[in-house]
Order: sequence, then C-alpha cells, then structure tokens
Amino acid sequence: MHTTSETQILRDSAMEFFDEISSVVEETDSGLERVCRNRRHNYEEEEEDDGDTEHDGKYKSKNLKAERKRREKLKSRMLELRSVVPKITNMNKETIITDAIDYIQELKMSVTNLSNELLEMEAQMAKEQSFDFIQTHPVENMKKWGIQSEVTVTRIDEKKLWMKIVFEKKICGFTKLIEAMSLLGIELIDTNVITTKGAILVTACIEGTHGKMLVAEQIQDVLAEVIKVI
Repeated sequence: MHTTSETQILRDSAMEFFDEISSVVEETDSGLERVCRNRRHNYEEEEEDDGDTEHDGKYKSKNLKAERKRREKLKSRMLELRSVVPKITNMNKETIITDAIDYIQELKMSVTNLSNELLEMEAQMAKEQSFDFIQTHPVENMKKWGIQSEVTVTRIDEKKLWMKIVFEKKICGFTKLIEAMSLLGIELIDTNVITTKGAILVTACIEGTHGKMLVAEQIQDVLAEVIKVI
C-alpha cells in the first residue's frame, strides 16, 4: 500500500511525464506537418517548372519547324534560280544571286539593243513604204512581180531551225511579226530583212527560248497564220 504522500508523488511524476510526452508529440506533429508542407510546396514548384519547361520546349519546337521550313523554301528557290541562269560560276548562295543579277543586267542590255535596232529598221522601212505607196500599192506591186506571201521553215540541227517569210509590206508589220514570235517562245538569230517590190523578205535562224524544242511543221503553220493578220 502506498501512503498518501507517495501516491501524490507518483501522480505528480505521471503528470510531468504526460506533459513531456504531449510536448514531444506536439513537436513531432508540427515537424511532420512542416516537412509535409515543405515537400508539397517543393512538388508544386517542380510541377510549375516542368510546365514552364514543357511550354518552352513546345515554343522552341515550333521555332525550329518554322526555321526548317523557311530554309527548305529558300533552298528550293535557289535551285529554281540556278536552273534558269545559264552561267553559274559557283554553287553557293551568294554566287548564285550575284550571277543571276549579272544575267538580268545582260538581258536588259540585250532588250535595249534589240529595241533600238527595231526602231531603226522600222524607221527605214517606214520611209521605203511611204515611197512605195506613192508609186504603187504593195499588194498590186507584189502581184505585178508575181510575189506571193509564203512561210518556209526547215530544221538545221537538233535545236535550230531556218525560216524564210515573205509577206506584204505594212506599217509596223515587221515589228508585229517579231512581237508575235516572241510570244510564241521563238528567238531569232542572224536575222536578215529585205523590202522590195511591195513585200518584206525575212530570213533568220530561230530556236526556242530557254531551250524549248521547236517543231518545224508547227512553226511554219503558226507563222503562216500570223502574217495573215499583221
């Protein structure tokens, strides 16, 4: 049997022990709660980082696709440009562009020279035609000398044809013929033009522009129709 004083001592000791245990439990719960809270916070931050990383990755992926598409388009255009420029000194991008610019300048110069030649020829023909009209009408003059309109086209080699065209002299007739042939993709080489007895005689070597193959019979039929309407 315990005495009253011993019982009181035991009770006090038990209360102190209980208080200590409660304090430890509270501290442990607080620590666990703090640890859990910290881990949850870290997890949320990691999720946000993963989301940002995923978003950045998608953005970068779109940029890469757009850049790849742009490069492929540029490469395709360079190949097209290279195919139409006859003189390419090097295959890199800068040289292709430079050669293309030089080629365009050459074409412009050729157009200017041909235009000047046509103007001179047209002026000379206009003078001759004016004189002929005073003397005799071209059609009557052609009939008088037994000259008839005609078109002859024969093949010289794989690419070149030779043509001979005789038609009535008309104002701007030769210019209209050249314009029509240009629209048909026909390029004239070594052209010779003679006006006599109310007629125009044109002889020339011809070939297709940009390497186009010409069929002699087809060209002859088309040009025969052209001289009827010019």
